[in-house]
Amino acid sequence: MMNESTGLGDRVEIEALRAEFTDAAMMNDHVRLAALFVPEGIVRIPDAGIEAAGRDNIEALGRGREERFEVFVQTTHPGAVSVSGDTASGRAYLCEVIRMSDGTSHLNYAIYHDRYRRTPDGWRFAERVYEIRYVDTTPLAGGVPGGSPQVTDGPQHPQSS
Repeated sequence: MMNESTGLGDRVEIEALRAEFTDAAMMNDHVRLAALFVPEGIVRIPDAGIEAAGRDNIEALGRGREERFEVFVQTTHPGAVSVSGDTASGRAYLCEVIRMSDGTSHLNYAIYHDRYRRTPDGWRFAERVYEIRYVDTTPLAGGVPGGSPQVTDGPQHPQSS
């Protein structure tokens, strides 16, 4: 619920940040994804024993995911946001379809528990904690059309190297 100190603009910017995260992950733009965090930001995936602290480690986590996953589709849905001055917290709900390079599969329904911080560059993640609520490891029947990822027209972002 919004209180008087919570501006609509802050909520819109935080939702845009969460959307940018999903886009960067889907496009394997690991540098852009890491830049969405404050320099000392943290990603935690407790169920997998994963923690990456700092932009370099967050970038490396993304690169490792890309190397291990043959198929990765993440759909994120809006969730709660609570703003207090230059900090905020919130949740985003997501579904992931994953096929690992070893052929195993995962269909996950999860929650990102987030902490955000306002910076001179806008809102950034201070912490993202991934909580799996449901996982199905049944082998996926589908695949990538044509056998390789397809890029479609969309917002253009500078390619990171």
